[in-house]
Amino acid sequence: MTATFVTVYQDDRLLVLEKPSGLLAVPGRGPDLQDCLSSRVQAAYPTALVVHRLDRDTSGVFLMALDPAAQRELSRQFEARETEKRYSAVVAGTPEANEGLVDLPLRKDFDRPPRHMVDHVHGRPSQTRWRVVERWANGTRLAVEPITGRSHQIRIHLAAIGLPILGDPLYAPDDVVVMAPRLMLHAEMLVVRHPEDGRLMTFTSACPF
Repeated sequence: MTATFVTVYQDDRLLVLEKPSGLLAVPGRGPDLQDCLSSRVQAAYPTALVVHRLDRDTSGVFLMALDPAAQRELSRQFEARETEKRYSAVVAGTPEANEGLVDLPLRKDFDRPPRHMVDHVHGRPSQTRWRVVERWANGTRLAVEPITGRSHQIRIHLAAIGLPILGDPLYAPDDVVVMAPRLMLHAEMLVVRHPEDGRLMTFTSACPF
C-alpha cells in the first residue's frame, strides 16, 4: 500500500482530500480490497476518521475528521442534509429540459450486488437535482446536486431518466460504457460547517474531464 494522497485542506479538526477515480474510499471485503484512500490517510494520520463515502470510480472532494467529536458533528451534518454537494457528470443523450428533479426511491439490488435499484415499495426516499451546463451532439454535461445521499444515487437516477453516465459499468448500456475511459462523475464541491466554530467552509476540486 502506498501512502500517497493529495491534500486539499487541513487543520486540527478535519482533512479534505482529492480522491482519484478507481480507488476505494474505504476498505472493501476481502484482502485484495484493503488499499483505499482512508487507509492511506490513516497511515499518515492515525486519528483520521471517515465521515462520508464516494464510489470507487467517482473522483473529487473527500472529507475526513481528525477526532471523534469532529466526526460526530460532520456526520450529523450529512445525515441532517445540512451539507451542500455538487457533482459534474457527462451523460449520453440530451435532455429536453434545462434542469430537473429525480425523485425515485432506492434500495440494494440483492440479486445483482453491488448494484442498487429503484423500488417504489421498499426503496428509501431519494432525490437528485440536475441542470444542464453544456450540450453536445450526443452528450451533455450536467451539474448534479444530490439532496439525499444513497449509494450510487446519482448514477441510478440519471440512468433512470435516460441519461446514463459515460463509462458507468453498472448502470449504463455497453455502448455508453465504452464512450469514456472512466466513470465521468466528479465531486467538485462540498460545503460544510466547521465542527469547532460552525463557520461555513466550501471545498472545491477542478473537474478532470
